[in-house]
Amino acid sequence: MNFKSFSFPEPLLKALDEIGFEELTPIQQAAIPVIRKGHDVLATAQTGTGKTAAFALPVIHNLLKGTPSKSPRALFLAPTRELAEQIANNCESFTKHTELRTVAVFGGVNVEGQSQRLSQGADIIAATPGRLLDLVRLGSVDLANIEHLVLDEADRMLDMGFIDEMQRVISLAKEDKQLLLFSATFPSAVKQFAKKVLKEPKLVQTTPENTTAETVRHVVYPVEQQRKKELLSELIGKKNWQQVLVFVNMKDDADTIVEELELDGIAATVCHGDKKQGARRRALREFKEGKVRVLVATEVAARGIDIEGLPRVVNYDLPYLPEDYVHRIGRTGRAGNTGQAISFVSREEEQFLLHIEALIGQKIKRYYLPGYEVASRDNLIDNLSKKPSHQRRKARTNRPSNQASGEARVKNRSKISSVRSRLKGVKLKLDK
Repeated sequence: MNFKSFSFPEPLLKALDEIGFEELTPIQQAAIPVIRKGHDVLATAQTGTGKTAAFALPVIHNLLKGTPSKSPRALFLAPTRELAEQIANNCESFTKHTELRTVAVFGGVNVEGQSQRLSQGADIIAATPGRLLDLVRLGSVDLANIEHLVLDEADRMLDMGFIDEMQRVISLAKEDKQLLLFSATFPSAVKQFAKKVLKEPKLVQTTPENTTAETVRHVVYPVEQQRKKELLSELIGKKNWQQVLVFVNMKDDADTIVEELELDGIAATVCHGDKKQGARRRALREFKEGKVRVLVATEVAARGIDIEGLPRVVNYDLPYLPEDYVHRIGRTGRAGNTGQAISFVSREEEQFLLHIEALIGQKIKRYYLPGYEVASRDNLIDNLSKKPSHQRRKARTNRPSNQASGEARVKNRSKISSVRSRLKGVKLKLDK
């Protein structure tokens, strides 16, 4: 099935033709007709399956049919800057032959600049929750006319503790809005949240819950924790890997790994939350252009990184939550391309690996590289799999509790404001 089958307006079809969009992916075939009819939707789809086009195209189609407004009519909410920017870029490509205007809103950049762009008019906003609500408080944007609200990667937003912000945004939009909730994984937290906010939703599900793309080959290398840097460098060098996205859990480790790789003559760069937005964009651009062979990133980069034909992802550290494994490896094996998901597992991480295998429903093949032998783990793995905690494991309900995390952030902000006020008072006294 191609896009012309949906009778999209000519300006939209022209843009899709220029982009090279022809055949629809399964999630697009399933979601577009339902969204165009105005239903609320709960959709689960693997990353790299054309999810953005699946919700953006029918929303844009409905905007073009509707009555123009001076205030935004569509809002796409995303957990990270990278994903919000990617969605905005896609929307700009889709609407290039229309009068519709898209503005991206996210933290890490000048708020005044975003406020100014919004004042010039926006039909579509792609935003992260925190910065969007900052602009609402500043009076820079009014969400009262939002007709279509999309929560993309809702599982990640819930996991990051954005439930209060999401509910606030939903309450600020039109009462009769269309609400679309998209998620790559489908834990109980998402189901509970969807039940609260969606009205008679249509379920769109093209693959079983929490599955990974069939085009991705999974591999595990057992290795002692202290030898992971050596193993990474050796695999990249001996196998001549040219483009490798490496995920770690800690920002300090990301910096150290890049330093070690550079010492071994392997060009690498880093992307994590302590880096300014400009630095993160530059790192991603250099990686895409092949100026560096390795991009070492924390979880913040698992969303919104879209690299065409990325051959492999390395989990230097296994993620604490098995659902995050699905998101990480979703950077490879996209759009029908083959990819490889390589994970290093230390003795301490065997429990995490068991949870990942249980989630994705498959046993991951182990490779033992000569020179990196480890003590036999058969007994350890057998014992771990029999532990009641593993057998009773359920999908996450959120971490920490939604209400508690929201209250904690409010308290922290209040403390910060209080400290800033006191410091300002001290400075005034000193100036006198």
